[in-house]
Amino acid sequence: MAEPCLLTIHTDGASRGNPGPAAFAYVIARDGEEPIEEAGKLGRMTNNQAEYLALVRALEHALELGAHHRVVVHSDSELLVKQMKGEYRVKNADLRDLYDEASALCGRFNESVDFCHVRREDNRRADALGNEALDGLREPTPRASNTPRADCTPLAPRVALAATSSDKSRTPPKPLAERA
Repeated sequence: MAEPCLLTIHTDGASRGNPGPAAFAYVIARDGEEPIEEAGKLGRMTNNQAEYLALVRALEHALELGAHHRVVVHSDSELLVKQMKGEYRVKNADLRDLYDEASALCGRFNESVDFCHVRREDNRRADALGNEALDGLREPTPRASNTPRADCTPLAPRVALAATSSDKSRTPPKPLAERA
């Protein structure tokens, strides 16, 4: 049987003021191909909520590429990584639903989903995308739909910026099929 394809994901969430205006970003790479990038504003929330929403959106997008991938998630959030690895309990009620959603998404992959804590400088592109979204330097672009893939043939490069509600309450992310 063929070795599963590896998806490398870098995620970042940011909040100015904590809580304050927040954004998410992620970069998905596969086998040296052009990376897939997405970033967007989230409204008012904490940095940890933004980190989890970045993870949830990245995992949703990765599942669109196919559940057969092995996934390695890189994040500069030690809390998120240690909670997802089961090393820390999720004590904060505001994070519990996001943790549960991320865990459920991880369970939908046929292969492993591993988490790696990295320094901010090793997460530069996701960090830059999140800051650009917060600063309003990136214009939202529609995200093309992509059906799940059953093989490891090259993907067309895609770059997207999602704009979400800027209200003060956290709204759960919509499934990718409903976002445009």
